[in-house]
Amino acid sequence: MSEALTGKAFKAQLREGRPKMGLFVNSHSPTVAEQLAHSGYDWLLVDTQHGPMGNETLSGMLAGIELGGAMSLVRVGGHTDRPGIQQALDMGANGILCPYVNTADDVRQYVTCCRYPTAGTRSVYFPQRSMNKRGLLGYAGDWNDNVICAMQVETADCIKNIDEIAAVKGVDILFLGQNDLCMSMGLYEKYKFPDMYTSPELNDATNKLVAAAKKNNLICGVFLFGSARVGEFLERGFPFQSLGNDLHHVLTQSGAYVNDIEKVSKEKGKPWTRRPTAFF
Repeated sequence: MSEALTGKAFKAQLREGRPKMGLFVNSHSPTVAEQLAHSGYDWLLVDTQHGPMGNETLSGMLAGIELGGAMSLVRVGGHTDRPGIQQALDMGANGILCPYVNTADDVRQYVTCCRYPTAGTRSVYFPQRSMNKRGLLGYAGDWNDNVICAMQVETADCIKNIDEIAAVKGVDILFLGQNDLCMSMGLYEKYKFPDMYTSPELNDATNKLVAAAKKNNLICGVFLFGSARVGEFLERGFPFQSLGNDLHHVLTQSGAYVNDIEKVSKEKGKPWTRRPTAFF
């Protein structure tokens, strides 16, 4: 296993345009998180916004991700979730993803929780897992350079204020959330699924995000389902990509197996029909 990158080096490679592929983890399972960390993804994000994991489970998941050698991020509840940010970082997360950001003030409130004074307001405490390898001074001394501060671009207001938001010092990644952004812009009402994802309105919003990121030397990220559009977004300047989440991976792979069984059973004259579900 290669030596894990520092957060500073990870961000530098992304700013050079080197792709970093990852996955959201919603299964609230330290075992699953550890196994996925050995799968080859560069980073894993534990999603406490939409996942049922509490702090004890989150602690085990972050330990498993570190053991597998992947970078770890945690999606918290929002820019006011100081306790969630504090806990995630103390448990050893390399960074945070903050959802539902609408204004530059929202971003300032978020990024200050991620860094130690005087650049921020993160509380210092020892001992804790984040400091186990390097000690208090070794960890805290360069933490402000190593932390990965990502924020989601997922509302019409965020796009409207994107120039002011991207200019806030301390942000590293603008992470495009196409699903919520389409809903916020009313595109689910205007278009038949999945045409909203290739609509001119979403394309224009994405271009505004990219322009603001380039102006401020920020990294563009995006959440995708599967690999079909990975190349498209690499060409558009999005080196930080999630290929969905662990539960989606489970469903799609298990669905592929079930389809194969259905086909083989018919070929052998012993037809088996899959049980119908809401997903397939």
